Amino acid sequence: MAAWSERLRREGVTIGFVPTMGALHDGHRSLIRAARLRCDALVVSIFVNPTQFSPTEDLAAYPRPISRDRALCREEGVDVCFEPTAQGMYPEGFQTIVTVPALGRRWEGAARPHHFAGVATVVTKLFGIVQPHLVLFGQKDYQQAALVRRLVDDLNLGVRIQVHPTVRERDGLAMSSRNVYLSPDERRIAPLLPQALRTGRQMIVGGMGDVAAIERTMRQTIEQEPTIH
Repeated sequence: MAAWSERLRREGVTIGFVPTMGALHDGHRSLIRAARLRCDALVVSIFVNPTQFSPTEDLAAYPRPISRDRALCREEGVDVCFEPTAQGMYPEGFQTIVTVPALGRRWEGAARPHHFAGVATVVTKLFGIVQPHLVLFGQKDYQQAALVRRLVDDLNLGVRIQVHPTVRERDGLAMSSRNVYLSPDERRIAPLLPQALRTGRQMIVGGMGDVAAIERTMRQTIEQEPTIH
């Protein structure tokens, strides 16, 4: 992979990169198409990164439809579908961990203490291997995108990061590989989350400055569903 990138860079070819954990959907397709428009060559990585999962999370169960993912990449004209192994990424004796403490310990990081160190480490390695000029992330994982931007700036990695708008289902739910975990009832009520966010945004745009009132209204939007307590 690195040799391919080095050759293209010497030839003046711009390399775009979309890092993923596979189970590709139309949100990923949107990122791939955006990168394709902006770069001469395009790499998509598929790697379920073990270091960003805690022992109690869904590493073993995470969907891995690799044949379907490869087909989507072919359809979209991806030049390289990069599929590293865990052993290749983290060989015996691997010790280095990359952290972005201020961004990695709050919000999602508070509930998943080791998650963003795993993300920062694997992203740094992938950037070193793929050597992209441009990398696209989805806005859905906004904290992740902000953390990667900080990492790139702090370490002078020379990579341009673009954040692409969230792609949603028709009912407003953000597309995600993990949506397959939802039961029929959970999938039915899940659109209440984006609905609550839209309500909060409308209140802010309308001039509402009472944070507690905005939060209360958003909670009421979600709690209209009797199964949510």
